[in-house]
Amino acid sequence: MKPPHTAPHTAPRTARRNGALTRVTHDARPFLRARTGTVLRLAGWSLLEFVQTFLGGFGVARALDHGFLAGRPLTGLLWLAVAAVAVLPAQLATRGVFGRLADLVEPLRDGLVRRAVSRALSGALAHPAGTTARSLSQVTHQSEIARDGWAGLVLTLRSFVFTVAGAVAGLLALEPRLLLVVLPPLILGAALFLATLLPMAARQRDYLTADEAYAAHAGKAAADLRDIAAAGAADRTVTESRALAEDQVRAARSLARWSGVRVVALAVCGRFPPLLLLIGAPWLLRNGLTPGALVGALTYLTQALAPAVQALMTMLSTVGGRLLVVLDRFTDAPPPPAEDKTEDKTEDKTEDKDGDRQPPARAGAPVAELRAVTFAYGPAAHPVLDRLSLTVAPGEHLAVVGPSGSGKSTLAAVLAGVEAPTGGTVLWHGRPVRGADATSVRVLLPQHAYVFTGSLRDNLRYLRPGADDRSIAAMIDALGLDPLLSRLGSLDADLEPDRLSQGERQLVALGRAYLAAPPLTILDEATSRLDPAAETRAELAFAALPGALVVVAHRLSSARRADRILVMDGPRTRCGTSAELLRTSSLYRDLAGLWEPDEEPRRKNGEPEQAPHKSGRGNGFISSPPPSPV
Repeated sequence: MKPPHTAPHTAPRTARRNGALTRVTHDARPFLRARTGTVLRLAGWSLLEFVQTFLGGFGVARALDHGFLAGRPLTGLLWLAVAAVAVLPAQLATRGVFGRLADLVEPLRDGLVRRAVSRALSGALAHPAGTTARSLSQVTHQSEIARDGWAGLVLTLRSFVFTVAGAVAGLLALEPRLLLVVLPPLILGAALFLATLLPMAARQRDYLTADEAYAAHAGKAAADLRDIAAAGAADRTVTESRALAEDQVRAARSLARWSGVRVVALAVCGRFPPLLLLIGAPWLLRNGLTPGALVGALTYLTQALAPAVQALMTMLSTVGGRLLVVLDRFTDAPPPPAEDKTEDKTEDKTEDKDGDRQPPARAGAPVAELRAVTFAYGPAAHPVLDRLSLTVAPGEHLAVVGPSGSGKSTLAAVLAGVEAPTGGTVLWHGRPVRGADATSVRVLLPQHAYVFTGSLRDNLRYLRPGADDRSIAAMIDALGLDPLLSRLGSLDADLEPDRLSQGERQLVALGRAYLAAPPLTILDEATSRLDPAAETRAELAFAALPGALVVVAHRLSSARRADRILVMDGPRTRCGTSAELLRTSSLYRDLAGLWEPDEEPRRKNGEPEQAPHKSGRGNGFISSPPPSPV
């Protein structure tokens, strides 16, 4: 358990905050410089909003001074109409603004995704053991947060700039002395608000960090309750939980205090200017300010400036801090990778991914071995394999038979290291299974063959990229791929998976495994779509290779060709030769007695096709769905 957590000091917090702003600003400058044209076009469309704001207050002032108060109601109505009509071009400009906004926002998201992917790939190549899920969150979630936050910030900031510019221009046109009353609270409130930006971003980050730390601690403590009770560490765990909770409370309270300062800044900007204008109205009117100009100034303050200021501050307070934190995740240095535990590459010892020493491969050890292996698909599920022990010797040919659902495909997956047993041990060459050894020890072919779009040569050399034409020719002759090769024209012909039959797909996958020639080949009904003659040819070709062969059989002929046969009926198993099993296994006698003779393939052109289902218990040897290809 870690020692009680302590709150971060102010100096590191300030350094981190300033570092985040520096990194984000440093990357933002070249991004905006490269899109100067887009920014100018966006500003061009926004000029219509400037015009609308200017005419809104100016039209009201002229309507009063030169219209209604002067006894000319028609003139007053015309000025009001001008102020109203000015809204239409600003609304039409919305389409142009959003068009330019896309040119400014989408490149940001694309650039962040490229940066995250590039960093993840570089980190994985340099430190395979130090990879994390951080980049996945950046690509899927954080990049969208940055995209939406940037779009909202650009829209709000653009509207604020041109609305304030239009209102200030209108106030100057009405009476310059109005700025003496309006500008001081605006400047004071804006300065107070800007002063809260960096502290608020830091507090938001501190709160997120404290929240993540508490959640991680709570999850670990919940998972280790038994160990905590056994070690008598309950008091220590409670102390650590309390310290982490107090950190979270302190961060939340600090965030709330700065939010209060932000509310004060918003009130100074939005509420004080109209109040000061009304208080100073007698003095302004005595010094030449007209009633229309006073009403026009109030129009600017209440209908333009106050909403724009409130929208900007709300956007910056809710989105700005989060945007800064997210962008900092993309711009800061990636977390240091986990310590690289280099493997000892000597012949007598190896090291697994957890740094534990592996015993050396024993000379003459079985290619694969199961020692009292148990496997179940859930804590309360009945075991599919129940303390099964099995050895597969080098060069041995083993067949696995049994009714559908008896666990044949599960056995193949456990033997191949695709599924980890819930009990017992799986060994390859006398040592525990390691994922790093998989491609050099075994090949597992499921019933549904994987074929990708590309050349026939690339598909066949998928597991052995260096295979030469002589090896490929020998494989084609051994497995009988000549009809497929003749139909395609050459090894370099394009292979379209959708235009291959299921039998042809299985032949391509078999050819791929044959070229790889691993120490252990596992065929989990990988020949189920071939006719009996093609299946026999393929199995004999694999049996002639030096490696061991395990076949999950769906025809009795496949089982009879094997050196040994493993009969599975759920957790109950029996292993032996065909003659031995006919004497000792009632299930094998039942399956053999009800098995119909192999039918002739129905296609006259010799194309492989699926063998018909056989009658008998559980559809004969037809297996359950196979695992994914490895």
